[in-house]
Amino acid sequence: MRVLISEFMDTPAVETLRQQFDVHYAPDMVEQRGALLEAVGAADALIVRNRSQVNAELLAAAPRLLAVGRLGVGLDNIDLPGCAARGIQVVPATGANARAVAEYVIGTLLSLLRGAYHATPDVASGRWPRAALSQGLEAQGRTLGVVGFGGIGQLTAQLARGLGLRVVACDAALPPGHPVWAESGAAPLALDALLAEADAVTLHLPLTPGTRHLLNAERIGRMRPGAILINTSRGGIVDEAALAAALRSGRLRGAALDVFEQEPLPAGSALADAPNLILTPHIAGLTQEANVRVSNMVAAGVTIALGGRAR
Repeated sequence: MRVLISEFMDTPAVETLRQQFDVHYAPDMVEQRGALLEAVGAADALIVRNRSQVNAELLAAAPRLLAVGRLGVGLDNIDLPGCAARGIQVVPATGANARAVAEYVIGTLLSLLRGAYHATPDVASGRWPRAALSQGLEAQGRTLGVVGFGGIGQLTAQLARGLGLRVVACDAALPPGHPVWAESGAAPLALDALLAEADAVTLHLPLTPGTRHLLNAERIGRMRPGAILINTSRGGIVDEAALAAALRSGRLRGAALDVFEQEPLPAGSALADAPNLILTPHIAGLTQEANVRVSNMVAAGVTIALGGRAR
């Protein structure tokens, strides 16, 4: 059986797959749609990250496909109904990069609260902006709002509570009596109540028609003045123009975005030159440790999926 890998995967995991399958590892193929559509025709399994679009076009070009491995957890680049109709098993790396994302959230939150870590050029050149940088904030006693309280959201809440933050959260799939609330120490709130109460809001949601632009101008306007917004989930959940306007007006203290409506973020974006904004290229879940866990989990899942299906 043949496994096609169209984006980066940890080398030991690729070698593990090679022990059992004919593996075509082409991490640059995500940039070559025509080559991907041609190569997938001979594949029994396809392994992708978030940029390879496993849509109806690709599925039609892949008559042998039995499994799609996703090196991550978001599945909006995969046609799930199309896979289900064909009996193609989708194998995400659920939970494998949760620690990396949670630490990214806490790290950017602390940086934005303190507001002091971009002073190196000034200090190194002899300037001394001590007065300007003496009004940073501490995390202890503040409130973190977690929107989407699955595994990543819960781990983020655990780390936040260790810093003395109070945690409130909302998740439509978790009723108020669910045991996770007592276990996590987070208080369940409706979204609008959470936005009004939280000093910082972190998003951990899939991108669906119902969550697209969930944080639009109206909802950003409901956030506490001086609040912080962090998005590591999917870019379409935040209205980028509305966020940029809130930062420029001083309505929000800061924001950190790891995901964008269009990736790579195009030049001339509304976010360009917005103040107190941390931008990273969809790497919150990527650390050396997370890459190993994600790759191993997907390799094992694809192996099981192929081994359990006789052609």
